[in-house]
Amino acid sequence: MAEENAQKLYQALWASADILRSKMDANEYKSYLLGLVFYKYLSDTMLVYSTKLLSNESENLEEAQSIYSKAYQDAEIQEDLKDALKDDMSYEIKPELTFQALIEEIDNHTFQREHLQQGLRDIEQSDKVFEDLFEDLDLNSKKLGSTPQKQNETISAVMKALAELNLNEYNGDALGDAYEYLIGQFASESGKKAGEFYTPKEVSRLMTRIVIAGKEDKKGFTVYDPTMGSGSLLLNVPKFSKEPTSVRYFGQELNTSTYNLARMNMFLHKVPAENQTLRNGDTLDADWPQDEPTNYDGVLMNPPYSAKWSAEKGFLDDPRFSRYGVLPPKSKADFAFLLHGYYHLKNDGVMAIVLPHGVLFRGAAEGKIRKALLENGAIDTVIGLPANIFFNTSIPTTVIILKKDRTSRDVFFIDASNDFKKEKNQNVITEEQLEKIIDAYTERKNIDKYAYLASYEEIEENDFNLNIPRYVDTFEDFDPIDIVEISKEIKDIDAQIQDAEAQLLVMLDDLQVTDDTKDIIEATKVVFGHGR
Repeated sequence: MAEENAQKLYQALWASADILRSKMDANEYKSYLLGLVFYKYLSDTMLVYSTKLLSNESENLEEAQSIYSKAYQDAEIQEDLKDALKDDMSYEIKPELTFQALIEEIDNHTFQREHLQQGLRDIEQSDKVFEDLFEDLDLNSKKLGSTPQKQNETISAVMKALAELNLNEYNGDALGDAYEYLIGQFASESGKKAGEFYTPKEVSRLMTRIVIAGKEDKKGFTVYDPTMGSGSLLLNVPKFSKEPTSVRYFGQELNTSTYNLARMNMFLHKVPAENQTLRNGDTLDADWPQDEPTNYDGVLMNPPYSAKWSAEKGFLDDPRFSRYGVLPPKSKADFAFLLHGYYHLKNDGVMAIVLPHGVLFRGAAEGKIRKALLENGAIDTVIGLPANIFFNTSIPTTVIILKKDRTSRDVFFIDASNDFKKEKNQNVITEEQLEKIIDAYTERKNIDKYAYLASYEEIEENDFNLNIPRYVDTFEDFDPIDIVEISKEIKDIDAQIQDAEAQLLVMLDDLQVTDDTKDIIEATKVVFGHGR
């Protein structure tokens, strides 16, 4: 039944996107739909909770709206109720601005976008955790319609599609997973534009399981993603933790729209405000965080590949980069992201980062940084992933696992580049293939054509080049060719051809010759009768 309800929720949410799909691309309309879903969630949750505070509990939204509205008519009750909601939920929505009230306006043909805009504004101003949360919902955008009336109609239609759902009925996992589902669907439609906000769930699960391995029982596990996108990597941690409510999340995101998406995602997964420390900023420009804590049990990263950064000389004095003596090139910030994340890793922590294969073998400054990391034993495992599993690129990528407390400098290589299932235009890693990678990583043993544990000496002999084919030989030998047998087969085929030609010539002799066929028959005899 739970799975059936989840599917119903997914379908209803995705169906509401149809109204916007013809007006703008997914990278734009995701902000409208996800923002409205979040506003409805806040509204539905507050309405039902208010009936509990008023000792007149109801799960029915229409009934809860009625109870809430009547309570507001008594000035004394109103003040007490507002204070309780602010204390317990950090926000309150006026009765006339709840999602339910706005739906009633739509049904009565009195709805105006300004009413919704006011409700969104009130949420943003209620507490710092909601500040500027809905700034991407431009309700006056021409993309919603060429006139105010058409814009009204579009927003009304989306809200009506969502009105069938009571988002208070779903627990944190169900609603949060549904939100993740929407983000995944938007990523699929957005193509290359999706890279900034979404990491495919199979990759997220792989990285998270590796990072949290052995610390599933830890209370207060801290996880950091300095390029967090929609927060999908961070939010995988509680799925594998035995103390999920104590997990503390730290994340930074440069894109403001994506940052707001992550904030909503956190709330929909019922992450308490005190357990999340998120920031809208440039990870490479200035180090963050610098207040305690600054180092974390786990670091998860899927940064933009080969992005440009300033690489100014002043960064050579930055503790994140200073020990390596050189800076990653301006044209490729891959190692800048890696070094930033590694700097914020605890001594007994684990880091997993997705990067393009170039970081494994490119020379110059990147080669020097890679050598320094290998000399320090920082690089633990290199996992080659299949091509075309990310929405923003079709190139094959690699997951690099880094640690600080290693006593060995060997590196374990896993070539999972051929382990995928093709679906439509995208490749996916199946559950079985995911388990295969995890098992190989855990056992750390050589597996023919799949995994290899390379000693530091071997890596040094390879001039610190970590290109996976240097260590994992996936070449398939062909069966030896029997020249004698092939020669015999050729002779047999020649004999069969000569026999067929002889039969054809006999048939030609038996044909009745006419003026029309004479030349054709003679030409055929010349071809087949005089050999090849």
